[in-house]
Amino acid sequence: MFIITRAELMEEKKKELRVAFVSDAAFPWHKGGLEAVERTEADELAKVYDVHFLSLRWPDMPSGLEFVDNGVHFHPLAGTDINKFYRHGRRSIRTSVKFALSSLRIFRYLLGKRFDVIEANVFPFLHVPIVRLYCRLTGCRLILDVVEVWSREYWLEYLGPIGGRLGRWFAMTFCFGADHYIANSSTTAGKLEREGVASSRISVFAPILDDSAIRKVMLEPARRSPRVVFWGRLIKEKRLDRWLSVMREVTRRMPSARGTIVGGGPESANVGALIRKMGLSGKVEHKPFIERGDDLFRLVRSSSVLLHMSEREGLGLIALESLALGVPVVLPSYSPIPREVKEMCIVEEEQAIPERVLQILKSKDKGRFIRHREGLKRFEISNTVPFYSDLFRRLGLR
Repeated sequence: MFIITRAELMEEKKKELRVAFVSDAAFPWHKGGLEAVERTEADELAKVYDVHFLSLRWPDMPSGLEFVDNGVHFHPLAGTDINKFYRHGRRSIRTSVKFALSSLRIFRYLLGKRFDVIEANVFPFLHVPIVRLYCRLTGCRLILDVVEVWSREYWLEYLGPIGGRLGRWFAMTFCFGADHYIANSSTTAGKLEREGVASSRISVFAPILDDSAIRKVMLEPARRSPRVVFWGRLIKEKRLDRWLSVMREVTRRMPSARGTIVGGGPESANVGALIRKMGLSGKVEHKPFIERGDDLFRLVRSSSVLLHMSEREGLGLIALESLALGVPVVLPSYSPIPREVKEMCIVEEEQAIPERVLQILKSKDKGRFIRHREGLKRFEISNTVPFYSDLFRRLGLR
């Protein structure tokens, strides 16, 4: 997709652009799909540019105002309590306010080591005006990383009639006007356009597949078991209740079938209670979060199908990784996962999902349930530096 030679990379290195990522959460200290993508981008760009990452301070982060990890300079702005990051199953507004106020520290970089370009995660919104002001004062280019565009209806559902209206107004008033937007999918890009952002200021890019790590695991011998798997942040929107309902029907009709849920989050206790309540103890296991890499990939590859019932999703990282590992993915028809991912998956009405899962579990040829697998190439992380190099040119930074 993007071609750049070694000589051009060395020329980029000489320019020493100073790139900053701004996000309240940082991987691996906070686990999540978006955080993993941001960290991948930062690590890849650090091979060529001077990369910094401004975030909250998470448990187990090294002490100090600045530390370097894998070539990326991290700047913790304020401490956070991991147990208060979510409240009532939603991101804590208090923590979002704290992050916004702490992001004022970016004005330390007005002189001397000012940034040339900032990529800010648009969520949780409150910090964006502060970062945008810094960019206007310094001439720094602002890129907003967007994985979801919330409708008025979703704002009202998420924060209620008053908070929802205020949140929608704030986002529409302050979270536009960036130099460029990086959308994680065509669906997100389309929503940005409908909100008035010119298509010329939007790029669709999501470097989420560690092709070298996946290739390594794929070369190892593996034996599949009749296992249905899911992993990720356990929040209400992932609809693990519906996932477990499917597994109750699957295991009733196929007693040898098993389910594995890997991850942690606000819904962890509820998931455990539902497993017991539905009589799935011994049939469905809940494992704590496993770092992305060999151990997680081996677990997934030894499974027969990924069942992904989420009703709120950006791109669908776990779906793509499963497909890359040769594991079919089943989605409900209501899944918001974008077209370019859905076309590689099996999509069914919710009531038909148990039958489809059973069909895959019993089939000896799992690969026939993966469609258009060539589409995975667009998500490989090896595209990162070429993509950003081209984008920086378009933003006048070269």
